[in-house]
Amino acid sequence: MHADLIIVGAGMVGSTLALALQDSGLNILLIDGSPLSVAPFNREQGFEPRVSALSIASQRILERVNAWPSILKRRTSPYRDMHVWDGSGTGKIHFSASSVHADTLGHIVENRIVQDALLEQLHESEIGLLAHSKVEQLRRSGDGWLVQLEDGSELRSPLLIAADGANSAVRRLAGCTTREWDYLHHAIVTSVRCEKPHQYTAWQRFTDDGPLALLPLQHNDGKNWCSIVWSVPAEQAEQIMALDDNDFCIALGQACEQRLGNIEHADPRYSIALRQRHAKRYVEPGLALIGDAAHTIHPLAGQGVNLGFLDAAVLAEVLLSALKRGENIASERVLSRFERRRMPHNLAMMAAMEGFQHLFQADALPLRWLRNSGLNVVNNLSEAKALFIRQALGLGIDLPDLAKA
Repeated sequence: MHADLIIVGAGMVGSTLALALQDSGLNILLIDGSPLSVAPFNREQGFEPRVSALSIASQRILERVNAWPSILKRRTSPYRDMHVWDGSGTGKIHFSASSVHADTLGHIVENRIVQDALLEQLHESEIGLLAHSKVEQLRRSGDGWLVQLEDGSELRSPLLIAADGANSAVRRLAGCTTREWDYLHHAIVTSVRCEKPHQYTAWQRFTDDGPLALLPLQHNDGKNWCSIVWSVPAEQAEQIMALDDNDFCIALGQACEQRLGNIEHADPRYSIALRQRHAKRYVEPGLALIGDAAHTIHPLAGQGVNLGFLDAAVLAEVLLSALKRGENIASERVLSRFERRRMPHNLAMMAAMEGFQHLFQADALPLRWLRNSGLNVVNNLSEAKALFIRQALGLGIDLPDLAKA
Protein backbone atom coordinates (compact mmCIF):
# COMPACT_ATOMS: atom_id res chain seq x y z
CA MET A 1 0.00 0.00 0.00
CA HIS A 2 1.28 3.46 -0.90
CA ALA A 3 0.43 6.83 0.61
CA ASP A 4 1.73 10.37 0.14
CA LEU A 5 2.00 10.69 3.90
CA ILE A 6 1.95 8.10 6.68
CA ILE A 7 1.31 9.20 10.25
CA VAL A 8 2.17 6.58 12.84
CA GLY A 9 0.18 7.14 16.02
CA ALA A 10 -3.47 8.19 16.14
CA GLY A 11 -3.29 9.78 19.56
CA MET A 12 -4.33 13.36 20.17
CA VAL A 13 -1.38 14.88 18.30
CA GLY A 14 -1.24 12.52 15.32
CA SER A 15 -5.00 12.70 14.82
CA THR A 16 -4.91 16.50 14.92
CA LEU A 17 -2.19 16.61 12.27
CA ALA A 18 -4.16 14.28 9.99
CA LEU A 19 -7.31 16.40 10.32
CA ALA A 20 -5.38 19.63 9.75
CA LEU A 21 -4.18 18.18 6.41
CA GLN A 22 -7.43 16.55 5.30
CA ASP A 23 -8.11 19.13 2.56
CA SER A 24 -4.52 19.18 1.26
CA GLY A 25 -5.13 16.74 -1.57
CA LEU A 26 -2.58 14.35 -0.06
CA ASN A 27 -3.32 10.65 0.26
CA ILE A 28 -2.95 10.35 4.04
CA LEU A 29 -2.75 7.10 5.98
CA LEU A 30 -3.03 7.15 9.78
CA ILE A 31 -2.02 3.91 11.51
CA ASP A 32 -2.25 2.86 15.14
CA GLY A 33 -2.11 -0.28 17.24
CA SER A 34 -5.46 0.49 18.87
CA PRO A 35 -8.93 -0.35 17.47
CA LEU A 36 -9.50 3.33 16.54
CA SER A 37 -13.06 3.00 17.79
CA VAL A 38 -15.06 5.69 19.58
CA ALA A 39 -16.04 4.68 23.09
CA PRO A 40 -19.67 5.33 24.10
CA PHE A 41 -19.81 8.19 26.59
CA ASN A 42 -21.95 8.11 29.71
CA ARG A 43 -21.98 11.13 32.00
CA GLU A 44 -22.55 8.83 34.94
CA GLN A 45 -19.28 6.99 34.36
CA GLY A 46 -16.18 7.80 36.36
CA PHE A 47 -13.37 10.01 35.18
CA GLU A 48 -10.47 8.78 33.12
CA PRO A 49 -7.30 9.11 35.24
CA ARG A 50 -5.27 10.93 32.56
CA VAL A 51 -6.33 14.50 31.88
CA SER A 52 -4.83 17.48 30.06
CA ALA A 53 -4.89 21.18 30.87
CA LEU A 54 -5.74 22.45 27.40
CA SER A 55 -4.58 25.99 26.66
CA ILE A 56 -6.61 28.51 24.67
CA ALA A 57 -4.25 27.90 21.74
CA SER A 58 -5.00 24.16 21.89
CA GLN A 59 -8.72 24.89 22.10
CA ARG A 60 -8.52 26.97 18.92
CA ILE A 61 -6.66 24.20 17.11
CA LEU A 62 -9.32 21.68 18.17
CA GLU A 63 -12.04 24.09 17.06
CA ARG A 64 -10.44 24.41 13.61
CA VAL A 65 -10.41 20.63 13.12
CA ASN A 66 -14.05 20.58 14.37
CA ALA A 67 -13.35 18.39 17.42
CA TRP A 68 -14.14 20.96 20.10
CA PRO A 69 -17.96 20.75 19.84
CA SER A 70 -17.79 17.01 20.52
CA ILE A 71 -15.56 17.64 23.53
CA LEU A 72 -18.06 20.13 24.94
CA LYS A 73 -20.91 17.62 24.43
CA ARG A 74 -19.07 15.14 26.59
CA ARG A 75 -17.38 16.74 29.57
CA THR A 76 -14.89 19.52 30.18
CA SER A 77 -14.08 21.84 33.05
CA PRO A 78 -12.93 25.42 32.48
CA TYR A 79 -10.60 26.90 35.06
CA ARG A 80 -10.40 30.63 35.65
CA ASP A 81 -7.82 30.91 38.39
CA MET A 82 -4.60 29.25 39.50
CA HIS A 83 -3.24 29.30 43.06
CA VAL A 84 0.38 28.23 43.52
CA TRP A 85 2.08 28.13 46.90
CA ASP A 86 5.26 26.87 48.51
CA GLY A 87 4.48 24.16 50.99
CA SER A 88 7.76 24.77 52.83
CA GLY A 89 7.50 28.53 53.13
CA THR A 90 5.30 31.55 52.71
CA GLY A 91 5.61 32.18 48.98
CA LYS A 92 2.43 32.19 46.93
CA ILE A 93 1.10 33.49 43.64
CA HIS A 94 -2.38 33.83 42.15
CA PHE A 95 -3.19 33.96 38.45
CA SER A 96 -6.60 35.00 37.17
CA ALA A 97 -8.05 34.96 33.66
CA SER A 98 -9.87 38.20 34.40
CA SER A 99 -6.52 40.00 34.80
CA VAL A 100 -5.90 39.60 31.06
CA HIS A 101 -9.60 40.07 30.14
CA ALA A 102 -10.03 36.38 29.34
CA ASP A 103 -12.93 34.12 30.34
CA THR A 104 -10.75 31.16 31.23
CA LEU A 105 -7.13 30.10 31.62
CA GLY A 106 -7.96 26.85 29.87
CA HIS A 107 -9.92 23.62 30.21
CA ILE A 108 -9.25 20.40 32.08
CA VAL A 109 -10.34 17.54 29.81
CA GLU A 110 -9.93 13.81 30.07
CA ASN A 111 -7.54 12.56 27.39
CA ARG A 112 -9.99 9.91 26.24
CA ILE A 113 -12.65 12.55 25.58
CA VAL A 114 -10.28 14.54 23.38
CA GLN A 115 -9.22 11.37 21.59
CA ASP A 116 -12.78 10.24 20.87
CA ALA A 117 -13.79 13.67 19.60
CA LEU A 118 -10.89 13.56 17.14
CA LEU A 119 -11.70 9.98 16.13
CA GLU A 120 -15.27 11.00 15.31
CA GLN A 121 -13.94 13.55 12.84
CA LEU A 122 -11.45 11.07 11.39
CA HIS A 123 -14.19 8.52 10.70
CA GLU A 124 -16.18 11.18 8.84
CA SER A 125 -13.17 12.21 6.73
CA GLU A 126 -11.47 10.71 3.69
CA ILE A 127 -8.30 10.01 5.68
CA GLY A 128 -7.18 6.39 5.51
CA LEU A 129 -7.28 4.64 8.90
CA LEU A 130 -5.44 1.44 9.70
CA ALA A 131 -6.30 0.05 13.13
CA HIS A 132 -4.60 -2.79 15.07
CA SER A 133 -1.38 -2.02 13.18
CA LYS A 134 2.00 -1.89 14.89
CA VAL A 135 5.22 -0.97 13.13
CA GLU A 136 7.63 -3.90 13.19
CA GLN A 137 10.41 -2.79 10.83
CA LEU A 138 11.40 0.36 9.03
CA ARG A 139 13.90 1.02 6.29
CA ARG A 140 14.61 3.52 3.56
CA SER A 141 13.52 2.49 0.09
CA GLY A 142 14.48 4.76 -2.79
CA ASP A 143 13.21 8.24 -2.01
CA GLY A 144 10.92 7.12 0.78
CA TRP A 145 10.23 4.64 3.54
CA LEU A 146 9.18 1.01 3.60
CA VAL A 147 7.15 0.31 6.71
CA GLN A 148 6.57 -3.30 7.68
CA LEU A 149 3.74 -3.99 10.10
CA GLU A 150 3.48 -6.71 12.71
CA ASP A 151 1.15 -8.75 10.48
CA GLY A 152 3.74 -8.73 7.68
CA SER A 153 2.01 -6.20 5.41
CA GLU A 154 4.09 -3.40 3.92
CA LEU A 155 3.41 0.30 3.43
CA ARG A 156 5.36 2.82 1.38
CA SER A 157 5.52 6.59 1.60
CA PRO A 158 7.97 9.40 0.84
CA LEU A 159 7.07 11.09 4.15
CA LEU A 160 6.69 9.43 7.54
CA ILE A 161 5.51 11.23 10.68
CA ALA A 162 6.24 9.76 14.10
CA ALA A 163 3.39 10.65 16.45
CA ASP A 164 3.55 7.39 18.38
CA GLY A 165 4.32 8.69 21.84
CA ALA A 166 7.16 8.82 24.31
CA ASN A 167 8.33 5.28 23.52
CA SER A 168 8.11 5.87 19.78
CA ALA A 169 8.85 2.77 17.71
CA VAL A 170 9.43 4.94 14.64
CA ARG A 171 12.00 7.06 16.46
CA ARG A 172 13.82 3.95 17.65
CA LEU A 173 13.72 2.09 14.32
CA ALA A 174 14.81 5.19 12.40
CA GLY A 175 17.82 5.56 14.70
CA CYS A 176 16.92 9.04 15.96
CA THR A 177 19.00 9.95 19.00
CA THR A 178 17.61 11.58 22.14
CA ARG A 179 18.83 13.22 25.31
CA GLU A 180 16.95 11.75 28.23
CA TRP A 181 17.10 11.25 31.96
CA ASP A 182 14.95 9.97 34.81
CA TYR A 183 13.44 12.42 37.26
CA LEU A 184 13.57 9.59 39.85
CA HIS A 185 9.97 10.57 40.57
CA HIS A 186 6.61 9.00 39.88
CA ALA A 187 3.36 10.83 39.23
CA ILE A 188 0.39 9.42 41.10
CA VAL A 189 -2.77 10.24 39.19
CA THR A 190 -6.42 9.74 40.04
CA SER A 191 -9.68 11.64 40.54
CA VAL A 192 -10.92 12.64 43.99
CA ARG A 193 -14.01 14.14 45.56
CA CYS A 194 -13.27 16.94 47.99
CA GLU A 195 -15.25 18.36 50.88
CA LYS A 196 -15.25 21.86 49.34
CA PRO A 197 -15.91 22.96 45.72
CA HIS A 198 -12.90 23.57 43.49
CA GLN A 199 -14.06 27.09 42.53
CA TYR A 200 -12.98 26.52 38.92
CA THR A 201 -9.42 26.89 40.17
CA ALA A 202 -6.24 24.90 39.60
CA TRP A 203 -4.44 24.43 42.91
CA GLN A 204 -0.74 23.61 42.98
CA ARG A 205 1.42 23.13 46.04
CA PHE A 206 5.18 22.74 45.79
CA THR A 207 6.59 20.43 48.44
CA ASP A 208 10.12 19.29 49.23
CA ASP A 209 9.30 15.99 47.51
CA GLY A 210 7.66 17.39 44.39
CA PRO A 211 4.62 19.31 43.12
CA LEU A 212 1.02 18.36 43.83
CA ALA A 213 -1.71 19.66 41.54
CA LEU A 214 -5.48 19.53 42.02
CA LEU A 215 -7.25 20.31 38.75
CA PRO A 216 -11.01 21.03 38.64
CA LEU A 217 -13.39 18.52 37.09
CA GLN A 218 -17.09 18.76 36.25
CA HIS A 219 -19.37 16.10 37.70
CA ASN A 220 -23.10 15.54 37.86
CA ASP A 221 -23.09 15.57 41.66
CA GLY A 222 -21.38 18.94 41.97
CA LYS A 223 -18.12 20.82 41.59
CA ASN A 224 -16.16 19.05 44.29
CA TRP A 225 -14.19 16.72 42.01
CA CYS A 226 -10.54 17.21 41.07
CA SER A 227 -7.95 15.35 39.07
CA ILE A 228 -4.69 15.05 40.98
CA VAL A 229 -1.11 14.77 39.77
CA TRP A 230 1.14 14.07 42.76
CA SER A 231 4.86 13.91 41.98
CA VAL A 232 6.96 12.09 44.60
CA PRO A 233 10.20 10.04 44.72
CA ALA A 234 9.86 6.44 43.57
CA GLU A 235 10.09 4.89 47.06
CA GLN A 236 7.45 7.25 48.43
CA ALA A 237 5.22 6.49 45.45
CA GLU A 238 5.34 2.79 46.35
CA GLN A 239 4.31 3.60 49.92
CA ILE A 240 1.45 5.84 48.79
CA MET A 241 0.21 3.28 46.29
CA ALA A 242 0.18 0.63 49.05
CA LEU A 243 -2.18 2.68 51.25
CA ASP A 244 -5.83 1.71 51.47
CA ASP A 245 -8.31 4.23 50.12
CA ASN A 246 -9.07 5.85 53.47
CA ASP A 247 -5.41 6.33 54.40
CA PHE A 248 -4.65 7.61 50.92
CA CYS A 249 -7.37 10.25 51.23
CA ILE A 250 -5.95 11.32 54.60
CA ALA A 251 -2.39 11.50 53.22
CA LEU A 252 -3.51 13.47 50.18
CA GLY A 253 -5.52 15.89 52.32
CA GLN A 254 -2.46 16.55 54.46
CA ALA A 255 -0.24 16.98 51.39
CA CYS A 256 -2.51 19.69 49.95
CA GLU A 257 -3.01 21.28 53.39
CA GLN A 258 -6.76 20.59 53.25
CA ARG A 259 -7.04 23.50 50.82
CA LEU A 260 -10.34 21.99 49.63
CA GLY A 261 -11.24 20.41 52.94
CA ASN A 262 -11.05 16.67 53.51
CA ILE A 263 -10.62 14.25 50.63
CA GLU A 264 -13.83 12.24 50.80
CA HIS A 265 -13.30 9.72 47.99
CA ALA A 266 -10.57 8.61 45.60
CA ASP A 267 -10.90 6.65 42.37
CA PRO A 268 -8.34 3.93 41.52
CA ARG A 269 -4.77 5.27 41.52
CA TYR A 270 -2.06 4.92 38.92
CA SER A 271 1.67 5.52 39.31
CA ILE A 272 3.63 6.71 36.28
CA ALA A 273 7.42 6.92 36.14
CA LEU A 274 8.56 10.38 35.04
CA ARG A 275 11.27 10.69 32.43
CA GLN A 276 12.31 13.64 30.32
CA ARG A 277 13.52 13.17 26.77
CA HIS A 278 14.21 15.37 23.80
CA ALA A 279 15.17 14.30 20.29
CA LYS A 280 18.41 15.91 19.09
CA ARG A 281 16.73 16.46 15.74
CA TYR A 282 13.02 16.54 14.96
CA VAL A 283 13.52 15.91 11.25
CA GLU A 284 15.59 14.19 8.62
CA PRO A 285 14.78 13.63 4.92
CA GLY A 286 11.30 12.10 4.73
CA LEU A 287 10.80 11.95 8.51
CA ALA A 288 9.46 14.24 11.25
CA LEU A 289 8.87 13.64 14.96
CA ILE A 290 6.02 15.43 16.74
CA GLY A 291 4.50 15.45 20.21
CA ASP A 292 5.86 13.04 22.80
CA ALA A 293 7.85 11.23 20.12
CA ALA A 294 9.98 14.38 19.93
CA HIS A 295 9.85 15.64 23.52
CA THR A 296 8.42 14.76 26.92
CA ILE A 297 8.49 17.11 29.90
CA HIS A 298 7.61 17.05 33.58
CA PRO A 299 3.82 17.28 34.07
CA LEU A 300 4.41 20.28 36.34
CA ALA A 301 2.16 22.65 34.40
CA GLY A 302 0.29 20.26 32.12
CA GLN A 303 2.01 21.70 29.05
CA GLY A 304 3.03 18.47 27.30
CA VAL A 305 -0.03 18.00 25.10
CA ASN A 306 -0.20 21.73 24.35
CA LEU A 307 3.31 21.56 22.92
CA GLY A 308 2.20 18.58 20.85
CA PHE A 309 -0.85 20.37 19.43
CA LEU A 310 1.37 23.29 18.42
CA ASP A 311 3.79 20.83 16.78
CA ALA A 312 0.93 19.41 14.71
CA ALA A 313 -0.41 22.84 13.75
CA VAL A 314 3.00 24.19 12.73
CA LEU A 315 3.92 21.08 10.75
CA ALA A 316 0.57 21.21 8.92
CA GLU A 317 1.15 24.87 8.11
CA VAL A 318 4.67 24.18 6.81
CA LEU A 319 3.51 21.28 4.62
CA LEU A 320 0.51 23.17 3.20
CA SER A 321 2.68 26.16 2.39
CA ALA A 322 5.24 23.94 0.65
CA LEU A 323 2.51 22.23 -1.39
CA LYS A 324 1.26 25.59 -2.64
CA ARG A 325 4.78 26.43 -3.80
CA GLY A 326 5.20 23.07 -5.51
CA GLU A 327 8.01 21.98 -3.21
CA ASN A 328 8.86 18.44 -2.18
CA ILE A 329 7.24 18.16 1.24
CA ALA A 330 9.47 15.21 2.18
CA SER A 331 12.67 17.21 1.69
CA GLU A 332 14.76 18.10 4.71
CA ARG A 333 14.74 21.69 3.46
CA VAL A 334 10.98 21.89 3.94
CA LEU A 335 10.80 19.85 7.15
CA SER A 336 13.56 21.91 8.77
CA ARG A 337 11.21 24.91 8.74
CA PHE A 338 9.02 23.02 11.20
CA GLU A 339 12.02 22.15 13.39
CA ARG A 340 13.29 25.74 13.44
CA ARG A 341 9.92 27.03 14.62
CA ARG A 342 9.17 24.42 17.24
CA MET A 343 12.46 23.30 18.79
CA PRO A 344 13.37 26.64 20.48
CA HIS A 345 9.88 26.95 22.00
CA ASN A 346 9.87 23.37 23.25
CA LEU A 347 13.39 23.65 24.70
CA ALA A 348 12.48 26.89 26.47
CA MET A 349 9.42 25.27 28.05
CA MET A 350 11.45 22.23 29.10
CA ALA A 351 14.13 24.44 30.63
CA ALA A 352 11.55 26.45 32.55
CA MET A 353 9.90 23.31 33.96
CA GLU A 354 13.30 21.88 34.87
CA GLY A 355 14.24 25.11 36.62
CA PHE A 356 11.04 25.13 38.65
CA GLN A 357 11.54 21.50 39.60
CA HIS A 358 15.09 22.08 40.89
CA LEU A 359 14.26 25.34 42.63
CA PHE A 360 11.39 23.90 44.63
CA GLN A 361 13.33 20.81 45.64
CA ALA A 362 16.36 22.80 46.80
CA ASP A 363 17.22 22.53 50.49
CA ALA A 364 19.72 25.40 50.60
CA LEU A 365 18.40 28.24 52.73
CA PRO A 366 19.25 31.00 50.19
CA LEU A 367 17.27 29.17 47.48
CA ARG A 368 14.34 28.67 49.84
CA TRP A 369 14.38 32.40 50.56
CA LEU A 370 14.67 33.16 46.84
CA ARG A 371 11.67 31.11 45.81
CA ASN A 372 9.46 32.42 48.61
CA SER A 373 10.35 36.06 48.11
CA GLY A 374 10.33 35.61 44.32
CA LEU A 375 6.79 34.21 44.31
CA ASN A 376 5.55 37.03 46.50
CA VAL A 377 7.29 39.69 44.42
CA VAL A 378 5.88 38.34 41.14
CA ASN A 379 2.45 38.08 42.75
CA ASN A 380 2.51 41.87 43.13
CA LEU A 381 3.75 42.56 39.58
CA SER A 382 0.67 42.64 37.37
CA GLU A 383 2.62 42.97 34.12
CA ALA A 384 4.87 40.00 34.91
CA LYS A 385 1.85 37.89 35.83
CA ALA A 386 0.05 38.91 32.65
CA LEU A 387 3.06 37.77 30.60
CA PHE A 388 3.09 34.42 32.38
CA ILE A 389 -0.64 34.00 31.84
CA ARG A 390 -0.33 34.69 28.12
CA GLN A 391 2.34 32.01 27.89
CA ALA A 392 0.12 29.57 29.83
CA LEU A 393 -2.75 30.38 27.47
CA GLY A 394 -0.44 29.42 24.61
CA LEU A 395 -0.61 32.90 23.14
CA GLY A 396 3.10 33.50 22.62
CA ILE A 397 4.82 34.66 19.46
CA ASP A 398 4.95 32.70 16.21
CA LEU A 399 1.58 31.03 16.60
CA PRO A 400 0.45 28.87 13.69
CA ASP A 401 -2.69 30.01 11.90
CA LEU A 402 -4.74 27.20 13.47
CA ALA A 403 -4.04 28.63 16.94
CA LYS A 404 -4.74 32.27 16.14
CA ALA A 405 -7.95 34.05 17.07
